[in-house]
Amino acid sequence: MSRIDIRHDHTLSTEAARDAIEAMAAKLTDKFSLTTQWDGDALAFNGSGVNGQIELLAHQVRVVADLGFPVSMMKGMVEGEIQRVLQEKLA
Repeated sequence: MSRIDIRHDHTLSTEAARDAIEAMAAKLTDKFSLTTQWDGDALAFNGSGVNGQIELLAHQVRVVADLGFPVSMMKGMVEGEIQRVLQEKLA
């Protein structure tokens, strides 16, 4: 199993960052067929071959995901897409 662990700094308010995470999750859900659910300040997501969470921290967002074998073969693409969306939504 392969793991993604990305941290992205931001200067948004908690509410604005939470809205940005929702928008990011919607994009990733469409692209990777994920289901999501908030648990406090963490948005858990899972789908076929991927499980993880997007955690809202003070001035930072952390994305952690475990990738099953088929998805791990596309780890670079998945990481790139997450980083692109983080940059777009949390800029």
